[in-house]
Amino acid sequence: MASQTRIPNTSLSFLMLMVLMCMGAKKVGAQAGRLPDDEVDALQEIAAQLGKKDWNRSVNHCNAASWRTPNSVGAPYNNTVNCNCSYPDGVCHVVQIFFKAQDLDGTLPPAVVKLPYLKQIDLNRNYLSGTIPREWAYTKLEFLSISANNLSGRIDYLGNITTLQTLSIESNLFSGPIPPELGNLVDLETLTLNANNLTGELPTTLTNLTKLKNLRISSNNFAGRMPEFFGSWKQLQALEIQASGIEGPIPSSLSVLSNLTELISDLRGEGSLFPPLQNMGGMKHLMLRSCNISGKIPPYISNMTHLNKLDLSFNRLEGNIPDFGGLTKLDTIYLTANLLNGPIPEWIKGRDYRYQIDVSYNNFSASSAPNTCPVNINLFRSFYGLDKSILTECLRNNPCSKDQYSLHINCGGNVTSIGRIKYEADLDPGGAAKLVLMNDDTWGFSSTGDFLNVDTSSKDYIAENVSMLRMNDFELYKNARLSPLSLTYYARCLAKGNYTVKLHFAEIILRNNRSFYSVGRRIFDVYIQDKLVLKDFDIEKEAGGVDKPVIRNFTAVVTNKTLEIRFYWAGKGTQDVPRRGTYGPLISAITIDSDFHPPDDRKRKIFLALGTVLLVSTLVFTILGILRWKGYLGGRTSREHDLQGLDLQTGFFTFRQIKAATNNFDAANKLGEGGFGAVYRGTLLEGTTIAVKQLSSKSKQGNREFVNEIGMISGLQHPNVVRLYGCCIERNQLLLVYEYMENNSLAHPLFGPEEGPVKLDWHTRQKICVGIARGLAFLHEESPLKIVHRDIKTTNVLLDRDLNPKISDFGLAKLDEEENTHISTRVAGTIGYMAPEYALWGYLTYKADVYSFGIVALEIVAGKNNMKFRPTDDFVCLLDWALVLQQKGNLLELVDPRLGSNFSKEEAARMVKVALLCTNPSPALRPTMSAVVSMLEGRTAVHELIMDPSIYGDESRFKALRDQFDQILGRSSSDVQSHVHSTDVTWIDSSATRSSQS
Repeated sequence: MASQTRIPNTSLSFLMLMVLMCMGAKKVGAQAGRLPDDEVDALQEIAAQLGKKDWNRSVNHCNAASWRTPNSVGAPYNNTVNCNCSYPDGVCHVVQIFFKAQDLDGTLPPAVVKLPYLKQIDLNRNYLSGTIPREWAYTKLEFLSISANNLSGRIDYLGNITTLQTLSIESNLFSGPIPPELGNLVDLETLTLNANNLTGELPTTLTNLTKLKNLRISSNNFAGRMPEFFGSWKQLQALEIQASGIEGPIPSSLSVLSNLTELISDLRGEGSLFPPLQNMGGMKHLMLRSCNISGKIPPYISNMTHLNKLDLSFNRLEGNIPDFGGLTKLDTIYLTANLLNGPIPEWIKGRDYRYQIDVSYNNFSASSAPNTCPVNINLFRSFYGLDKSILTECLRNNPCSKDQYSLHINCGGNVTSIGRIKYEADLDPGGAAKLVLMNDDTWGFSSTGDFLNVDTSSKDYIAENVSMLRMNDFELYKNARLSPLSLTYYARCLAKGNYTVKLHFAEIILRNNRSFYSVGRRIFDVYIQDKLVLKDFDIEKEAGGVDKPVIRNFTAVVTNKTLEIRFYWAGKGTQDVPRRGTYGPLISAITIDSDFHPPDDRKRKIFLALGTVLLVSTLVFTILGILRWKGYLGGRTSREHDLQGLDLQTGFFTFRQIKAATNNFDAANKLGEGGFGAVYRGTLLEGTTIAVKQLSSKSKQGNREFVNEIGMISGLQHPNVVRLYGCCIERNQLLLVYEYMENNSLAHPLFGPEEGPVKLDWHTRQKICVGIARGLAFLHEESPLKIVHRDIKTTNVLLDRDLNPKISDFGLAKLDEEENTHISTRVAGTIGYMAPEYALWGYLTYKADVYSFGIVALEIVAGKNNMKFRPTDDFVCLLDWALVLQQKGNLLELVDPRLGSNFSKEEAARMVKVALLCTNPSPALRPTMSAVVSMLEGRTAVHELIMDPSIYGDESRFKALRDQFDQILGRSSSDVQSHVHSTDVTWIDSSATRSSQS
């Protein structure tokens, strides 16, 4: 690694490495001047003390050209000696020495004192060791930077260099207290002491530094409270004191720092209310992390119009979040781990992908949660009252289907096998405020924070080792996941009991050669189940070097099906080696195994299957038996009397109640007419608004189908599936009582007039599309009975008050009376939404719903009905047009013109591509609905497949398909259009791929 950072010897010999340009007003003098011999001797001595072995004494150092070139980590090499030749008689004097990032491995040169005109010296990013020479106390330096070296000892002599304006000793090993003499540096404007081992209290003499503009003392071991004299530095613009050892509370004197634009702090000890910062109108970066601040966030922050980063994480703040929506420059907000409550503000939920907002670990009201997890808003553990096994509101939709007993993750790397253990891939780039859901949401991670003082991109959250690894199981250590602040991996659905957690670490960024690459220190903490298990953990120190694995074993107890492992950077260690922004937790792999034997999975599946079949059969035949006994299926007596004692897991309503609720089925309360009867709005005595589905006498949905709908929907509880409150069977009336959806069906605002009451902006359309997908994923993959809806369309998607989508109309669930398992079934659905294999051959699987969803997704993007849209005679339908636009590479032409330019091009293109995947003519090539959800949310890449639109564009072929379809149904095309819109659902066994025949 050292060879990568040193300047080639041939280049050094050619340019002679030393010098440089002559400064001053007299250019002619600069051309002809020479250094005095004593300064040449001093340079020769300095070079030897620094370990610079390529010095050429015969060179006129003030006439040679300067040379600068970038190194491999972005910091510039700087190998120059600058002179001022404006003195009488053309005499030159050395005024600047810049030997930056040269990997010099000597010591600080005492001979610097022999250059009486020297003003600036920069030895940043080398491998220098030893202490500060006492001779330096007699120099007249104005600029001194010796950061990122191996220097140690005390800094006492620096207080005597009274001419200093800039002093930077960051990322070394200096110890001892700050000497009171440092207060003599009255011209000092920048003081950087970060990442050392300095101790003691800050001396009061520092109040003399009235010109101070930048003070950075983070990652030290200072003692005592934050002093009141901070208010003496009224010119201060940047103050950084995180992990300094200084304790709270924050003094009120801080309020006088009206020029402050950057405040970075954490404080141990006594807490306080939010400090008075209202005078700091120019604030750009406000970070009061882990300062033990209580109370509310002050609204005056909204007046900081220059603010672009706000970090108030890990405090005890409570109450509502103020309205910061007017701060247009505020693109990063961290409110992690507080006690904030109330609703999540709309201005936060409305922010797009350009903003990063983390509100994880708070107590917001669950009713304010979005239906899906936004890619740029971290909602991990954000809501009050939720079971901790759920983690966050957007996981409420994903219940555990079975217990898990192990988890193995290759953090930041590809899927790999070590022996018999398969480590899952973890390739999501992560981000500054991101909740990542992996593997059907059974595990994932929450990432919080961005790297200070650098432009952070997504590639900065995964580290890659480019060295040759020779350790065992090296595949686990080729990559690792990074975090600038907090990284939490979670495992869901774990069975109760004790687990062994193995954390695999290796330092793959810092090096151990004689280079500034090796002087960094990575220090962080680790929590398991909220318990601190590793404090100030240093991978390189624990492993005995870099590129060496170190594994730490722990025992964790799982009581609520969830195990959490959190990696936290508390501000300690270096931040600028080998480049600025190198710090924070680094984890290579995670192994979680139960300490007990899991049950026989094969036997468990058999028992579960038998139990499910027995339960459903008992429920259905009990209902059928009662109905038959009471006369509706051949019985003699009233159905109401016996249903009162029947537990349908729903409410029971009398016909009298329903009549009263609907005002005797008043036409004014009629919401619409479905395939099996009218739907009315009603109001119960307690004020609950309901929707009543009244089955008509002509309906082909008889008692058997009616019972099926009760039995099926009563067991379905999902935010994106319409809820069944109860039923009524009385006086030959068959009625279902649903939750009332205030905004009717999706078809109304999507295809209705532009001046309609409901406006579907792009954010709402994206939310609706993902919600429908989540509802279908639940029906197909997560509900106790795996259900195929068979008639997914915009009129069967209802919208609640907040325009959240809910799948409705489960009218014709099939009971397999004849115990047939044929692949065909009576076709029932709606033309334009039916999958080809189902419409033409009656072949039904859950992939038929996937196809229908694809059509609905296209309609959501375009705002047009699939069958009614024909832009020209060359196109048959919306899908046909979409396929042609796909081949032309112009998918965005599909977007509803009513949206104008107010939509996300990335999300729109993604939605169309997903829709076209779903409408693939081959069901085998369509994705599952859980995969659709992942793609729509941007968690999984969409693999675009270009399809031939000719099957839709060739009019003769299309007519032939329609004729074949009509022949199958045994009626004319017009009959099909008028009748085949029935709401049809089929339940299938979770292991089956084909439905029963009706």
